[in-house]
Amino acid sequence: MLSIGIIIGSTRQGRNGEAVAKWVYDFATERNDNAKYELVDLADFNLPFYGSAIPEAMQEEAKAHIQAWSEKMASFDGYIFVTPEYNHATTGVLKNALDYLNLEVNNKAAGFAAYGSLGGARAIENLRLILGELQVADVRTAITFSLLTDFENMSAFKPADYHAKNANQMLDQLLSWSGALQTIRQK
Repeated sequence: MLSIGIIIGSTRQGRNGEAVAKWVYDFATERNDNAKYELVDLADFNLPFYGSAIPEAMQEEAKAHIQAWSEKMASFDGYIFVTPEYNHATTGVLKNALDYLNLEVNNKAAGFAAYGSLGGARAIENLRLILGELQVADVRTAITFSLLTDFENMSAFKPADYHAKNANQMLDQLLSWSGALQTIRQK
């Protein structure tokens, strides 16, 4: 059975990412694939800014958070990154979290669920570049939610029914690639 992490890529107060990630999780689990899905919230890891000086009194705690993040990401065969688009890119907190990883995510697959004024398309493009450097294969189809049409008052998540088609395609691709890449990691 494949293990897929659904990563909530925002830690902002009042964020929409939790609702989007929950929708993705519910949609994926209802498909009854040969996969186990898990929601992973970056807010639970309290990662320090990569490369910053950490006060001595906080070093052990910071190391524990970094280790927990590394182990969590290593436990998955693939990922669905849920990201808003901020200033034509993914969030700083998600980029920071990815900077802590390398071998944990090599030769795994990723899909995307994004949201923003243009459906988060530019955040997805940004993530594709970052994940390429980490040797993560990203699938073509993504789920893109518009803040203008899929959210009431840009906060209450009310996705249109047509997103199911892209969600199914993205999940089919993600599971296929995750399974194929699993054979490479087992060598």
